[in-house]
Amino acid sequence: MSASQFAFENKLLRHMHASDFELLAPHLEARELPLRHVIEKSQTPVTEVYFLETGLASIVSKMPSGRDIEVGVSGNDGMTGFSVVLGGMQSPHDSYIQVAGVGYSIATVHLQRAMETSTPLRNYLLLYVQTMIIQTASTVLANSQADVSSRMARWLLMVHDRTHGPEIMLTHEFLSVMLGVRRPWATETLHVLEDKRLIRAKRGQITIVDRIGLMVEANGFYGVAENEYKRLLGINLAR
Repeated sequence: MSASQFAFENKLLRHMHASDFELLAPHLEARELPLRHVIEKSQTPVTEVYFLETGLASIVSKMPSGRDIEVGVSGNDGMTGFSVVLGGMQSPHDSYIQVAGVGYSIATVHLQRAMETSTPLRNYLLLYVQTMIIQTASTVLANSQADVSSRMARWLLMVHDRTHGPEIMLTHEFLSVMLGVRRPWATETLHVLEDKRLIRAKRGQITIVDRIGLMVEANGFYGVAENEYKRLLGINLAR
């Protein structure tokens, strides 16, 4: 691994084979990723793919009512543009930045050429897509079976895995979107977790105080996807 590759915070870039990294490196462009920056628009061809260094991207689906609900999350653990890896080139979902940060983009055409050149690179990125399928399945299970407190704990742990430090810059409005609940429920659930001394919450910021306690609060709905990420990619996701 070269010194330049080792310097990356993005786990996919940092841990891929050096020869595959060299295929991508000349085409990576540093990007600022402000809050609400649109990564992908539904039913629109993907022109560039992002590897986040910091911050968080959310994949959201529209409910029949028109409200958004999160179906996937990606940070320094991976990449956007799953449809590009799979050859579909677009998705019915939107993706946007929900925690501001920085990252690298690569034009879709350059990523496609790199995958055509290197079968190991394509297989490596396909394994990451498999981890996202597992993550989405875990989210479906949690949303259908877990109470709001367990879902909130699971989601905060997932964000903590993909960001730096215990502080998460996030509004209650965004939390309600991510969990598919009304804003008052999101606020009330934060108060419950705060009363249990698992987090500290103030306007626009949540601080993780007791990660082990949050894992207990998640009631078994956190861990399966994280273990599969490590099994498939050989990279430890959970802290």
